[in-house]
Amino acid sequence: MTPNNAPGAETEEPLQAPRKVIGGLLMGLANLVPGISGGTMLLSAGVYPAFINGIAEVATLRFRLRTLLSLGLIVGSAALAIGLFAGVVKNLVVDHRWAMYSVFIGLTLGGVPLIWRLLKPATKAAWAGCAAGFAVMALMATIQPGASDPGAGPNYVVLFVAGLAGASAMILPGVSGGYLLLILGQYLTILGAIDQAKTAMLAAGGPQWELVIAAFGVLIPVGLGVVAGVVGVSNLIRLLLRRFEKATLGVLLGLLLGAVLGLWPFQQGVPPRAGDVLKGRVLTEVEAAQIEPDDYPLERYSPQGWQVGASLALALAGFGITQGIARLGARKAAG
Repeated sequence: MTPNNAPGAETEEPLQAPRKVIGGLLMGLANLVPGISGGTMLLSAGVYPAFINGIAEVATLRFRLRTLLSLGLIVGSAALAIGLFAGVVKNLVVDHRWAMYSVFIGLTLGGVPLIWRLLKPATKAAWAGCAAGFAVMALMATIQPGASDPGAGPNYVVLFVAGLAGASAMILPGVSGGYLLLILGQYLTILGAIDQAKTAMLAAGGPQWELVIAAFGVLIPVGLGVVAGVVGVSNLIRLLLRRFEKATLGVLLGLLLGAVLGLWPFQQGVPPRAGDVLKGRVLTEVEAAQIEPDDYPLERYSPQGWQVGASLALALAGFGITQGIARLGARKAAG
């Protein structure tokens, strides 16, 4: 599956700025929401081929004005959407976790038919890859991110890896970078840093540079990871799809199916108390009070009957959204 025969690929058409802006905005929103793939959004807008072909050109140091303008419109629109809505999505996840996770489950499962259509007919290699991908996600689902150490600074290595993971969602339809960030325990951290940088820059009394610098301490390693991922991981994935297409698509299918295991909706953040052990250290009352709600360890609870019904309805709604977007992309590709 090379850039020229990727899902939705078609003959390169003249630059259509509105379509690329819309595709970029959708990709930006997708990167904020676990379960939706940025690649799927670009596919639905009909600009997926232009995006990955543009990346391929830039990665080989070919800089054509038309290509740079095309990538600039898509990436710039995505960055605008992320900056505007990061805080809103973060607050919704913290304050209404069970509802948001229910939607995320539906959005995630909605990507399964898309990958399955690319995978058919399934081979033994595809089923083996699916089992491997599912096992990886099942293992990751057992690793629940706990509260961060209030005295510790950003973990630059983890943030860089998070950027690499997020970059994969820009390349492959059906892969959610937001979910990978959630599993790595960096989802709320990154969204919070984006919102903090925006708020500090637009403060009424002028930019609050101390807060801006603190936010960029998180965002810079993530950004470096994204750049490395787009250039390196994207080329690796294209190579794997070209040489081992069935097995690679099988892994992607397994990742999607296994992703649901880590999105159990009925869990809530529990404020740590003095005497709790965090990273091998007993928290004092002051240290426990310094931990932000974003970083509270999660604890499962028994839902009420109405919550179960609402959760199923929200999951079905999320599934329908992803399916609708995928069908829109299929109609545009066919036209």
